[in-house]
Amino acid sequence: MDIFGSITGLIVFFPIFIVLSILIRIDSPGPAIFKQKRIGKDGRPFIFYKFRTMTNNADETAHRDYIRKLLTEEDVKPENNGKEKIFKLVNDARITRIGCFLRKTSIDELPQLFNVLRGDMSLVGPRPPIPYEVELYEEWQVKRLSVIPGMTGLWQVEGRNKLGYIDSIQLDLEYIKNWSLWLDIKILFKTISVVFLRKGVA
Repeated sequence: MDIFGSITGLIVFFPIFIVLSILIRIDSPGPAIFKQKRIGKDGRPFIFYKFRTMTNNADETAHRDYIRKLLTEEDVKPENNGKEKIFKLVNDARITRIGCFLRKTSIDELPQLFNVLRGDMSLVGPRPPIPYEVELYEEWQVKRLSVIPGMTGLWQVEGRNKLGYIDSIQLDLEYIKNWSLWLDIKILFKTISVVFLRKGVA
């Protein structure tokens, strides 16, 4: 399913890749594709692709500190306009104009189809964490690294950015425990609904 889905997606969205690559470069200096080290199954690192939504070479210090607060359950509500704890910074000055649109529509995730084709990721599974996230994991949280990470997953369709970070990890573990091909298919169809209706999108 992953190979067929990724190849089909790359063919269907190829024109969008071309247009967005041009628009991103016009909007701000730098490459159209953002590359970052992520942690995959069994702790194996790989290079993760997204359309760039921030200024080139943006400082990750703020995000690193934010993740630390979320994993230690410190109060982070003021940074998100009093809403529930979520793990995407809101009103981040590093986000470009087109980057804001790409994030809201989740189009920035499309280059991960290359990761799926390479076998680094699956269409469905837990999101691949950044190395400094894994460094802060407790033992029970490491279990989410026991499967291939995915482009979408259970927490994305059950609450997405409105969920707390710990809640999202618990849903990832629930997905791993109850995995089936039918569950993956349901999540894929729900993801389409979430993206088009923009439910839970920050």
